[in-house]
Amino acid sequence: MENRYGFGKSVAMSFDEAMAKVTAELQKEGFGILTEIDVAGTLKKKLDHDMPPYRIFGACNPEFAKRALTAEPSIGLLLPCNVVIRQDAAGTVQVEFLDPGMMGQMTGNPGVGPIGNEVREKLQRVMRAL
Repeated sequence: MENRYGFGKSVAMSFDEAMAKVTAELQKEGFGILTEIDVAGTLKKKLDHDMPPYRIFGACNPEFAKRALTAEPSIGLLLPCNVVIRQDAAGTVQVEFLDPGMMGQMTGNPGVGPIGNEVREKLQRVMRAL
């Protein structure tokens, strides 16, 4: 899976295994999970809507966040890096990453582009390790 704002792939593991593996691989690249949103659980609770498991991780690498915020103080609108782990209707688990490389294009700030590209490389290594 790849589009203008993200990239990802199907993984041959359970939803819970994928969440654990993504967390471990992010840690290897210096990322921590700041937020975890259980989308399926929230929609069930608020709307009584059933859907397959769907989580959004807000991942942050403090060094890169500091560099990006120094270059562009409003970049916080695009942070942290979102990672989606979801199970589709067929039962296949998908892992998708927001492409931080787009931050340079969105801001037009020449100091942000290289940072986003470095973070993209790290997230692509996480994806390849899954």
